[in-house]
Amino acid sequence: MIICHCAGISDHDIRAAVDWMRRADPETIITPGKIYHALGKRADCGGCMSLFLDTMRLCASLQIPTTPDNAARSRHPIPNLRPLNREGRHHEGRPQGH
Repeated sequence: MIICHCAGISDHDIRAAVDWMRRADPETIITPGKIYHALGKRADCGGCMSLFLDTMRLCASLQIPTTPDNAARSRHPIPNLRPLNREGRHHEGRPQGH
């Protein structure tokens, strides 16, 4: 099935690119941009993005395999690095005047 008419990308192309990237680097984060790049294409209008993402999510090799190293990293979350406002509380990063 054709997923992106602008670039001529099919669901088979997406699955093949995801499988290839996963074999090349088992821990890589696969994004639509990386898939376009691997296929030698560029996104044009973006109208296919929801179908493109759905096709990506259905790929069995999209998820990073769980290894003991990955499991150990997930138990140690990144510390809270959000900035504090004047009262010493965390804010969402918006300036006070907005």
